[in-house]
Amino acid sequence: MTIPANIAEGRRQTSEKEFRRFLTIALNSSSELEYHLILAHDTNTIPEGEFISLITQTITVRKMLYALLKRLATPEGKSPAKGVVAQQGAQPPAAPPTAPGR
Repeated sequence: MTIPANIAEGRRQTSEKEFRRFLTIALNSSSELEYHLILAHDTNTIPEGEFISLITQTITVRKMLYALLKRLATPEGKSPAKGVVAQQGAQPPAAPPTAPGR
């Protein structure tokens, strides 16, 4: 719930810089969600199939957030420079789990 809530709250901000800040918070929430999903899987709270589906969706959302942050950090019509997202304060991409449960 925190990922879309932060996106919505950020969109209502008065500056693009503030919007990017909220997108970064949403991005961090996706990492937190990934941890909770792994924990739920490891404690057998959710079945394997559901875990794989949810972790895949979480990683997809994280990629979309990175792409949006990258797009916002790039002037119109120019190719983004390497490391632009990192310069905006975003965390480096978290690697997806190599296999369900690690």
